[in-house]
Amino acid sequence: MSPITWPEPLYVVDVEGNGAAPPDLAEIALIPMVGGQPQPADAQSWLIRPPVPIPHRITRIHGITNAMVEDAPAWQDIAPRVRSLLEGAWIAAHSASVEYGALTRHLPGWQPTGVIDTLRLAKATIGGKGFGLDALIERTKTDLADVAGTRHRAAYDAHATALLLNRLASQCASWDALAAKAVPPGMPGRPSAGPEEGDTLW
Repeated sequence: MSPITWPEPLYVVDVEGNGAAPPDLAEIALIPMVGGQPQPADAQSWLIRPPVPIPHRITRIHGITNAMVEDAPAWQDIAPRVRSLLEGAWIAAHSASVEYGALTRHLPGWQPTGVIDTLRLAKATIGGKGFGLDALIERTKTDLADVAGTRHRAAYDAHATALLLNRLASQCASWDALAAKAVPPGMPGRPSAGPEEGDTLW
C-alpha cells in the first residue's frame, strides 16, 4: 500500500477516437484507483458510435472497426453516466492533455478536480529516455499479466496506465509532491508549493 494519501474519486482514463479533427470518441474507459491500487472489477468502458466513420488508417491503430460500433450507443447516450462518475474526480492518463481535451470538449461545463499525467510524472521521477507507455512499462518492470484485452484499446491502456501510476507514485513522498510533478501547467490540481524534500528517483 502506498504511503501517499490518495484522493477519491480518482479515475485513470483512456479514450480512442475516429481520427477526425478534433476527434469524436469511439471508445472510453475509466478505471478507479483506491489507495493507489487500480480496481479493474469496478472499471467502466464503452464503445461509442461516432458521428463520422472511423477510417481504416485509424482502425489499424486501435483495432476498432465501424462494424464494431454500428450498434454502440452515441456519445449523448452515455455522457450523463460518464459525467456522474467524473463529477468531483481527479483524472489520470498517459499524455493527459489528450484525455483532458476530449473530456472537456465532450462534457461542456465539466472540469476535473485535478489532472495527473503519467508521462510528465515519469520524466520527473525516473528520467532517462523512452516515455511512451510501452517503454515505461518495460523500464519500470510493471507487470501486465492480469490486464485483460489488447494494447491500444481503452480498457487495456487505462489499466496499464493505472499500474504504471502506482509504480511511479512510489517515488513521491506525498500526494502534493506527486501532483507538483505530474499536473501539467494550466490544468486543475497543481499545488502552489513545489515537491517535498525527500522525493526519490527511480
